[in-house]
Amino acid sequence: MFNFPRKKDVSAEVLVKMVWVSSFLAMIFTIPPLGIFLGIYFLTGELIIGAVIGFGIHFVIFAFSGRISKAVTKLIS
Repeated sequence: MFNFPRKKDVSAEVLVKMVWVSSFLAMIFTIPPLGIFLGIYFLTGELIIGAVIGFGIHFVIFAFSGRISKAVTKLIS
């Protein structure tokens, strides 16, 4: 009924590199917007302004995610 592809052997080196790259990308995508949100919230007390600016920064970073991913992969290699 289902035709699953055959298993492909993936080396441990590739798996470790994939984990490191994805961890760095997760930190790059979340820590700056979260820091900006919390900074604005604690300095001014404005929850909505901090959330909107943090959300905007998050998507600006996502716009460059391909370039960031290539740079991090090249850095790890």
